[in-house]
Amino acid sequence: MKVTFFLLLTILASMSALAQFPPAAQNELKGGLGITWIDNQPFYAVHMQPEFSFSNIGVGLDLLLEFDGHGNIRKEDFQQFSDYVRAVRYIRYGKETDPVFVKLGALDYVTLGHGSIINTYNNSTSFDARKDGLQLNFNAELGGLQFMYGNFAQAGVAGIRAFVKPLQMTSMKEIPIISNLEVGVTYATDFDKYARVDYISPLADTIGTNGSLNIVGADIGLPLVKSEFMKLELYADFVKILDFGSGATAGISLDGDATEMLKIRAKVERRFNGDSYIPSYFNSFYEIQRFNTLTHASKSLALNTLVNNNNGIYGELLIRVVNTFDIIGNYQKLDIGPTGILHLSTDVAPKDAPFIAKAGYDKVNIVDLQDLLTTDDRSYLFVEVGYKPMAYMIVSTMYMWTFSPTYDDNKNVIGYEPQKKIEPRITFVYPM
Repeated sequence: MKVTFFLLLTILASMSALAQFPPAAQNELKGGLGITWIDNQPFYAVHMQPEFSFSNIGVGLDLLLEFDGHGNIRKEDFQQFSDYVRAVRYIRYGKETDPVFVKLGALDYVTLGHGSIINTYNNSTSFDARKDGLQLNFNAELGGLQFMYGNFAQAGVAGIRAFVKPLQMTSMKEIPIISNLEVGVTYATDFDKYARVDYISPLADTIGTNGSLNIVGADIGLPLVKSEFMKLELYADFVKILDFGSGATAGISLDGDATEMLKIRAKVERRFNGDSYIPSYFNSFYEIQRFNTLTHASKSLALNTLVNNNNGIYGELLIRVVNTFDIIGNYQKLDIGPTGILHLSTDVAPKDAPFIAKAGYDKVNIVDLQDLLTTDDRSYLFVEVGYKPMAYMIVSTMYMWTFSPTYDDNKNVIGYEPQKKIEPRITFVYPM
């Protein structure tokens, strides 16, 4: 399906932050009514999304009820126990940049370290199968810890990174630049039963699985500039997918916070990929790519076919203009083959303006520019545009190209298929 309005999204994204920057603390009651078309079938939707913030504690709820024309609740919304607890979108303590940060619930684009193993991982690509996970960050003068777990309802993705600043523990801590050297190690795994598929029979009636898939890595970073307003860092990573291949990354990143009104982050890196290796293995599309019983596609099985070295470039640009817009864009392109991976997001909502615009787009295995303009089983897209007829009311339309989960007899998710949703809505937002 052609997505003509994606051209506008691309222009916005080239200007360039979203989940990477923590939102400002707020208290608001947000809810509305709408009509949702899911695969050309109409449903009446009641949606409540209140958010509360008390000092360092934040809570976000997401209550959705969808009814068909006969007044029956849409059954796909309540298949598993996690479908009931997903009403709590998140509970958090602190911000990601604080000494202690804890978040329970939906994980939106989590990255560990420089992102060579876990990069913009999203545990809830499908709203109908949204997951509750955990993210922990501990930051101290001499080192710290990052941890994430993707899904409490069943075995899933987990990752931990520990890092230290070794020269801060010696007499060299007074030396400029080099004293800030940071060294880290990462371990990530997927405990899902389809995390490692070794073979699929020709008739697809037999699937050979072999336990969890495990990845280890080491990284080193040297901040060239580190001040209250800017951090410029050189870094290098080495990653090994156990029982498969390995790869390395070298790059430079910029983190700027010049004023309260403008924040900028940028990164560019060269990726050196060996045989049987995929960089940033746990990415924003991993929950869809892991294994799909409908197409019998498996990400781990694909590792066996990667027999040629295929290096590439990865770039990232993020900008936040406070009270005006947030935009994030990142893109990977390897030297050979249909290997492009794109993530774009934007949130344009000026404080006193009469309009809003939100959009996001993810796609993997991109072939060329023409391929970018289509949505298929490699794509995730949402766009919402609207206006404010009065201060606390938003009239908008949302379009989503997302995924609907498929279940086995025990109501376990065994795959996903593309799903289209169109929803005109009226939303009421009341700041507290």
